[in-house]
Amino acid sequence: MRYCNFCMSDFTPIHFFDEPITVEWDSPPVYEKTPPCPQRFTWNGSDYPIAELLAEWSDFTRKGRAAKNMRPTHAAVASGRGSLGVGRFFFRVRIQSGQVFDIYYDREIKSADDRKGHWVIYRELQENESGK
Repeated sequence: MRYCNFCMSDFTPIHFFDEPITVEWDSPPVYEKTPPCPQRFTWNGSDYPIAELLAEWSDFTRKGRAAKNMRPTHAAVASGRGSLGVGRFFFRVRIQSGQVFDIYYDREIKSADDRKGHWVIYRELQENESGK
């Protein structure tokens, strides 16, 4: 997983959710499997307009059976850009209320009828005093 130093040192997780969300953009992404940060998301019936993108990173680590089903040379390429159904795109966002959340898009294919991937609210964070 590729992280930026800002992502790890200036914030502390305070709540873990790992629950589905729906997202919206003012203009739909060009490539839905490599989406940019959305402008807003809906979670538990409430809307959360995103005021600021603080950081973004990706994780193309193959897990479980997928970690063993690829030749090493192909796995090296896939670890940099992902492959079919593998990869997560993380976004650390500040919403209009000032709360900070990590959300992500998971490209995993759940079934033959559900190949789009899913958006998830991962956790809420608190800014450390040194990060202000």
